[in-house]
Amino acid sequence: MTEPAESLTTSSTAARIRQMAEQYQVSYVPRQSDLLANHITRLSSDTVRLDSTECLLIALLRAGRITRTELVHLQACYLREAQP
Repeated sequence: MTEPAESLTTSSTAARIRQMAEQYQVSYVPRQSDLLANHITRLSSDTVRLDSTECLLIALLRAGRITRTELVHLQACYLREAQP
């Protein structure tokens, strides 16, 4: 994936995710484990880049505002809506 999904379209799911983050005053702050995961991914010649909306999902999960199941559902909806 070379183009971040959020630049392709603005979806209702993306708006909902941003609204939830704003409501709960949550923002994404990378952790050491995130940096390590990025390096491992890069070294394995994979290209995985989370956009700002997907990072907000991680922040909502870490803040205990959504469950892992909800994260997966929201991300699937977001990515589905981002498809051309």
